[in-house]
Amino acid sequence: MTEYRKLAVIFAADVVGFSRMTGADEDRTLARLRALRSDLIDPTIAIHGGRVVKRTGDGALVEFRSVVEAVRCGIEIQNSMTERNAGLPPERRIEFRIGIHLGDVVEESDGDLMGDGVNIAARLEGVAQPGAICLSEDAYRQVKSRFDLAISDLGETKLKNIAEPMRIYSLLFGDAAKATVLRGAATPVAPGLSLPDKPSIAVLPFQNMSGDPEQEYFADGIVEDIITALSRFRQLFVIARNSSFVYKGRAVDVKQVSGDLGVRYVLEGSVRKAANRIRITAQLIDAPTGVHLWAERFDGGQEDIFDLQDQVTARVVGEIAPKLEQAEIERAKHKPTDSLDAYDYYLRGRANLNRGTRDATDEALSQFYQTLQIDPDFASAYAMAAWCHFWRKVNGWMTNPLQEIAEGARLGRRAVELGEDDAVALTRSGHALGHLAGDLDGSIDLTDKALVLNPNLASAWFLGGFLRVWNGEPDGAAEYFDRAMRLSPLDPEMYRMQAGMAMAHLFAGRFDTASSLAEKAFRHLPSFLMVVGIVAASQALAGHQGEAQRAMNHLRQLDPTLRLSNLADWLPIRRPKDLATFADGLQRAGLPE
Repeated sequence: MTEYRKLAVIFAADVVGFSRMTGADEDRTLARLRALRSDLIDPTIAIHGGRVVKRTGDGALVEFRSVVEAVRCGIEIQNSMTERNAGLPPERRIEFRIGIHLGDVVEESDGDLMGDGVNIAARLEGVAQPGAICLSEDAYRQVKSRFDLAISDLGETKLKNIAEPMRIYSLLFGDAAKATVLRGAATPVAPGLSLPDKPSIAVLPFQNMSGDPEQEYFADGIVEDIITALSRFRQLFVIARNSSFVYKGRAVDVKQVSGDLGVRYVLEGSVRKAANRIRITAQLIDAPTGVHLWAERFDGGQEDIFDLQDQVTARVVGEIAPKLEQAEIERAKHKPTDSLDAYDYYLRGRANLNRGTRDATDEALSQFYQTLQIDPDFASAYAMAAWCHFWRKVNGWMTNPLQEIAEGARLGRRAVELGEDDAVALTRSGHALGHLAGDLDGSIDLTDKALVLNPNLASAWFLGGFLRVWNGEPDGAAEYFDRAMRLSPLDPEMYRMQAGMAMAHLFAGRFDTASSLAEKAFRHLPSFLMVVGIVAASQALAGHQGEAQRAMNHLRQLDPTLRLSNLADWLPIRRPKDLATFADGLQRAGLPE
């Protein structure tokens, strides 16, 4: 079993007095807990980008992309539980304890997490008061200036089976906590250049920690490659190498860099050589606040130094580009409505589109149209609006299909006209046009062009993978999805990548693998019609009739109009063999003619 170490935000939660409550009334307690999971816990975790690593009878271990999102999730859950418990006698209240830690963990090949980081989060949860959240000092440092909350410093505390005492902080809840918002929406930068409208970043020279002059060239080469790769993202303002390398060999204050260069984000790192191994560390910082948004460590050998340089560049760029967008989305969410500009509306639309629900998609479409009212030449906004129409079509939400398909195709073509050198615009519009205009070959050409413009754009890989699935290339498509998942392993659209990979395996005849992947996507978004169809078809073809029928019942609830006879109108499956496989599985699961 393969494993690797990484820095992660671990969120541990359980129910206070669960054994006592189940002993008193097991059926009612379990029913209430199941309802809380489906109505509150799981949706809140999903909204904040969490991944449930494992569940216990009364608790869960969750991995988040940032401490800010983990704390937000905890606050929403605890505030909601305070409201739900109001008026109930103490013995009937369900109260959660939550522990949050930022630390080193080991990830197994099956996604499970182990190590001190997990153990510490679990111990923090154990010392939390009912209805409270306990943070380690490492986690607290990331959020201490971000939330209007009462904080209790519990001091140095000895945790069970943890070698060294740890400083612990407890978040106190009450009326002041219920309206928690980010303070940082208008955080001033150090005096100097003003911030550009787009998210802005400087990549500082990586420190050579080994004392080997040869590693100096390697460190500089990585930074230059990262700057070049980030510059391919048109939505980013990237400081040129000549300016960022002014700081080479100097001890720098990232807030001062922010003011000097007029950027919000700073990427810094180091290179260390030991024997024949090289370790590269990198961290992304919101410079005005000093909050660390992302950190990662990369280890490799010296056998092929240039291959290692390419791998590190691809990983860094693939992971921090979504981080930058997510950070900007959070800032846009907390701006007053009357001060929103075109890019703010665009970011809010992206956040809603990532969620994928019907209401969120409708809101996203409205926000993209608002973007275009302010900036009628915003190519990516046209593309995202077109993609909203595609998403409505693939989930059976269109109320006037002919009109909406025509509008989506119009938006997609306009995006192509305006965004001929914009990889995001070409990717989203190209994929949407494959569904809305029926031009699969043209769509593949557009996503291929997007990958030439920006080979580190995860969405171009996974949406290009979808187009290859429909084009009868399941094995080639699987490689595209795998590349996207490696580039952006915590992507908010991971469930869409899993869905595409599942369809590729279905068409390749690997039915159990297809159903496993599709069920992961289903757990994230149960209303994703195509995923439910994949679960039903793959389970039926694998001989699991009970599971197939349950999935089919859910599919029929989501879209009662879907029939075997209109499958070709639903998805642009070109190869007759693939359409026959999908239809066979759905028919066995119970889809009528």
